[in-house]
Amino acid sequence: MAVVKTDKEKDQNENALVRTFREVRSEMKKVVWPTREETVRLTVVVVALSAVISVVLFAADSLFQLMIIGLQNAVK
Repeated sequence: MAVVKTDKEKDQNENALVRTFREVRSEMKKVVWPTREETVRLTVVVVALSAVISVVLFAADSLFQLMIIGLQNAVK
């Protein structure tokens, strides 16, 4: 069964949509965007930290792999 909306309900839905877009526009005006230099600097920090963490995880994984292989050889 199809639900039929009245004109008032349609207006309320449209008003809610318009209000939402107005609020989004208002909030976007408040945003303080970073400068190009800040963006580049923070990107370098993220890439460097990602590289360091990946090396640490690789080292830990290699150590655990050697330990497991050692245990498997000890059991044989």
